[in-house]
Amino acid sequence: MTLTKSTKLAIFLLIVAIAGGALACNRSKGAPNNNTAAAPASVIDVTTTAAILRQLPRYFEASGSLAANEQTDVAPSTSGKVSAIGVDIGSYVRRGQMIVKLDDNDNRIKLQQAQAQLDQARAALRQSEAKIGLRPGQKFNPANVPEVAAARAALDLAEKNLRRYEKLVESGDVSRAAYDQQRSMRDVAREQYEAAIHLAQQNYAGVANAQSAVDSAQTAVALAKRNLDYSIITSPMNGYVLERTADLGEYVSPQQKVATIVNLNPLRARLDIPEQAISRVHVGESVSVTVAAYTDRTFAGHVARISPSVSATSRTLTVEAEVQNPNALLKPGQFATVRILLPQSEPAVLVPQRALRTISGATYVFIIKNGHAEQRLVQTGQTESDLVEIQSGVAADELVASSNVDQLSDGMVVRQ
Repeated sequence: MTLTKSTKLAIFLLIVAIAGGALACNRSKGAPNNNTAAAPASVIDVTTTAAILRQLPRYFEASGSLAANEQTDVAPSTSGKVSAIGVDIGSYVRRGQMIVKLDDNDNRIKLQQAQAQLDQARAALRQSEAKIGLRPGQKFNPANVPEVAAARAALDLAEKNLRRYEKLVESGDVSRAAYDQQRSMRDVAREQYEAAIHLAQQNYAGVANAQSAVDSAQTAVALAKRNLDYSIITSPMNGYVLERTADLGEYVSPQQKVATIVNLNPLRARLDIPEQAISRVHVGESVSVTVAAYTDRTFAGHVARISPSVSATSRTLTVEAEVQNPNALLKPGQFATVRILLPQSEPAVLVPQRALRTISGATYVFIIKNGHAEQRLVQTGQTESDLVEIQSGVAADELVASSNVDQLSDGMVVRQ
């Protein structure tokens, strides 16, 4: 059924009248309207903590980078082709552990040749010693040479016969010619004895030459052994492999490094401290180190070295601290914040960190007095665990709000 325009208008007016009646009824039953007065502000519940006065150890804080305590490039002592590799980047190595091995076939052959020459030289030495009756380790004495001993015996006999002939020629029992013949025999025996000594000395010189040949052969053997040992390139210290540049089958020379070894315990923390802080830092003072990778940990160390001069360009003094790193958690190149603990301590007012509120770059705390919050601008200092030093703005034992701080404002009513 189609409605006329007059019928539609009548229905609309009826709906408007019903809605108006309902609104009036609701207002008569006490429904709020825009003219009602605003409710009073609510009370904020807070927890309070008394500011603490405590002797606070002082420290000087600086930033720097970590560096390895020891780092060395390892190069071969001889040329050769890489036949084996024992480590890779990140491997932990001990001093003397194999890094790279070179092909040692040629060096082994040279060692065998040198050993054979040594054996020959020793045999020649023994032969020369036997010729003069010299035993190993015995001091040379010509009288111990058999030929010399025989010549000496013949000389002694000729001397005795000559003395006997002297008495017989005096008594007339032998002729002068027989005596002269005996003296000639004595002279011949003396010459033979002297010739035997001279020959023994010549033979002993041959022993010395044979000994020199043995010494030279021993040197050649030691050199061959050293070259064979050089085929195995070892780590000169305990540490980690920072870089390995040699590959299997590559030909390397003494001018080419095969690996870089770095010692990570301890590490060095190098700092540049301002000129005005020079008098506060001394060798041996304790340090604590923090890095971004381990925000919940600190690493202990001590000041190990202080530069003797200040940089003319930056007016800073370079200080090196040694940081204990037994588990190799810290790495060279990391940025570190270092606190150098000073020997003296000073009284300081401390409040919990949660009591601080930063507004537009300024730091505030709220002092609770007589049920109201009083906003105080403060200057902070060192941190001690979860406490912060307040250098100005708060006195010891004053109550500070430590909860719902972000809901407070100056003069607000609070409930503890």
